Amino acid sequence: MKLLVANLFRLAALALLLILLFRTEWLSFLLVPLTSNNAPAVYTQNSLASLALGHLQLVIGSIACSAVLAVLGGIFVTRESGADFLPLSRAIANAGQTFPPVAVLALAVPATGFGAMPTLIALFLYGLLPIFENTVAGLKQVSPQVLDAADGMGMSATQRLLRVELPLALPLILEGLKVATVINIGTATIGSTVAAKGLGEVIIAGLISDNTAFILQGGLIVGLMAVLIYDAMGLVEAAITRRIGLRAA
Repeated sequence: MKLLVANLFRLAALALLLILLFRTEWLSFLLVPLTSNNAPAVYTQNSLASLALGHLQLVIGSIACSAVLAVLGGIFVTRESGADFLPLSRAIANAGQTFPPVAVLALAVPATGFGAMPTLIALFLYGLLPIFENTVAGLKQVSPQVLDAADGMGMSATQRLLRVELPLALPLILEGLKVATVINIGTATIGSTVAAKGLGEVIIAGLISDNTAFILQGGLIVGLMAVLIYDAMGLVEAAITRRIGLRAA
């Protein structure tokens, strides 16, 4: 029964997202009351599907870069040679999360110009902390007995990392990746303030013109994408962890 309800919710959310992206006019009767002075109820200045694609490209590009650096950093500080760098690495990752993305954009624009690059930098910094912390936690939770057994089998340090530690830490690493992705889907809306292509354009247009219908369209699409992507990543995580005989985080 729970699985049926979950699947129905997924289908309903996906159907609403597709309608918003490709047939928003079908919802005009709901959006018109949110407008005033005969303002348009449906955003048509740019294709919503195209804006959503640009939005996802920003998120995927930034998360890929964050994941590479955060996982490598997490591996380094959990080795004996890098343990002393854990406080510094943690402070850097925390700074990326706590420094306001708007401030990052303001600092990045003079160096990189307007467009996608400042947004990618802000999202990259914002995605570091969850992935880094979960990588460290996942690697540190591996039982010393398991590590001793790997050493007893004659594994090298690299073999032990790749065959034992990373697979056992994978559920937590994937959980950090999911959290960072959802955070960045919402945060990416600020990119439109520096001319990056994304759904923030719809929300900002609504704020400028005092058009609640536009704000609702942009907000709903971003929210539905975040929910569906988080759910899809959870299903992938469960499939991977089952395949290697682990329990999801």
